[in-house]
Amino acid sequence: MTATVPTPAGITANHKGTQVASATITLTRDSLVRYAAASGDFNPIHYNDEFARSVGLESVIAHGMLTMGSVLAPVSDWAGDPGRILRAEARFTKPVPVPALGSVDVEVVAVIGAVDEAKQEARIDLTVTSGGARVLGKSRAVVRIGETNPADSSGASMGDAA
Repeated sequence: MTATVPTPAGITANHKGTQVASATITLTRDSLVRYAAASGDFNPIHYNDEFARSVGLESVIAHGMLTMGSVLAPVSDWAGDPGRILRAEARFTKPVPVPALGSVDVEVVAVIGAVDEAKQEARIDLTVTSGGARVLGKSRAVVRIGETNPADSSGASMGDAA
């Protein structure tokens, strides 16, 4: 029998330990260039192998925030609305080297770590690895649970007349 993954609207304290999402994020040098252009982070450790080695890295590495943002995508997809993610945090424990040719995979597994029904929040714990090594530690997102969106508590829809 396969367990049903609860939606954020249906989470209760009984769901602690339930896996809600998993994904493989594939990063390439092209991913790094695109992220650098969008973020303005042109640190040469993200595009220049020679420079990366000169500062003690094995090669070019992925931007930390690219890695963190990418691993939140499966949580956002599961939540059904990125606005349900109230906050997120992580410790960068190991760089993610990105080869000049080919790609690197980052694996993420998201599990309900705690539920606060009174606050309508669930902590989603993320296990993030690449090449079998943990690359983010204490990774978690806090997601709004329950049927209603507190930001939409007026009950009016965008199409209602004022």
